[in-house]
Amino acid sequence: MIRGIGTDLCRISRMKNATKNAHFVEKVFSPEEIAYANAQGDPARHFASAFAAKEALAKAGGWGVFGVGLRSSWVKRTQSGPVIVFDDNLARKFEEKDIAQCWLSLTHEGDFALAFVVLES
Repeated sequence: MIRGIGTDLCRISRMKNATKNAHFVEKVFSPEEIAYANAQGDPARHFASAFAAKEALAKAGGWGVFGVGLRSSWVKRTQSGPVIVFDDNLARKFEEKDIAQCWLSLTHEGDFALAFVVLES
């Protein structure tokens, strides 16, 4: 059963400007996300998709991004595609809402990064 759906669109040029601030990067992104983005040819593109994923997850869960914090989840790149990883606090919220699976899709086009999240019991 679907428990929530969320999507978010992030302008890559906006993220390029925001990530010039090291404090912003460390406050929003996990060390894994930072290392991955910085290893790519266009880091802002990957920061933007990770940011959109955090926002889409918050919308899907119905708790809002400030309800759990931006560092409570992070995007991990795997051989089968990107997945969202959660801290213990967010994992408890998933248990409370009977969420057993989180699906993530990311895409980039032009100056935009989009994330789509489906939460399932």
